[in-house]
Amino acid sequence: MQEHFEFNPSYAMLTLAMSPGEQIKSEPGAMVSMQGCEMSTGSSGGFLKGLKKMAFGGESFFLNTFTAGPAGGWVSLAPSGPGDIQAYDLSPGRELFIQGGSYLASTMGIETDTKFQGMKGLFSGESAFFIRAFTQQPSGRVYFNSFGAIKAIPVQPGQTITVDTGHVVAFESTVQYTVNKVGGLKSFAFGGEGLVMNFTGQGTVWIQTRNFSSLVDRLMPFLPTGR
Repeated sequence: MQEHFEFNPSYAMLTLAMSPGEQIKSEPGAMVSMQGCEMSTGSSGGFLKGLKKMAFGGESFFLNTFTAGPAGGWVSLAPSGPGDIQAYDLSPGRELFIQGGSYLASTMGIETDTKFQGMKGLFSGESAFFIRAFTQQPSGRVYFNSFGAIKAIPVQPGQTITVDTGHVVAFESTVQYTVNKVGGLKSFAFGGEGLVMNFTGQGTVWIQTRNFSSLVDRLMPFLPTGR
């Protein structure tokens, strides 16, 4: 399978060229165009897993599977909003946690479910659940998207990387995090910043350059009210 990224980081689109019989699964509505492929729709990881991801992870109950025909084919995928797309290779024993709504697609060996952040997630101002991507096969590849551009930040032992909760896109399972406020109570209330995630350990954290919640807050005063 060959991948080609276009128009990133603002309006990224992913095109996958597949050999005969190769498959890729994606979120419903992600397909932009295709040639030489057939599409089928099924539940995401079984009924209970699919229902759980839909209810708590911000993802769809169903996933679309694209299968290349006898002569091969290609499919182009893109997220619903403006932003970037990142690819990540998964091997057995490793996990990738993705913010709800940022999962785009994956190879057939990748499995996904939801992971509760714990009580700290209820106060983060964002989703209390992450999408957990993992594989029990030799290897797999997962694609996730952002609002704005994506930047990878390495976390080294002894370091603490602080990221606003609304800017976290994904992180490896080899890093740990806590949810805290920035500064004191006055800074938290009037400083224009919300809660943050402090990452430690060793691995990579992916952040997005824009915060969708902040955009919504800016637009709210201009939206019509139901008088």
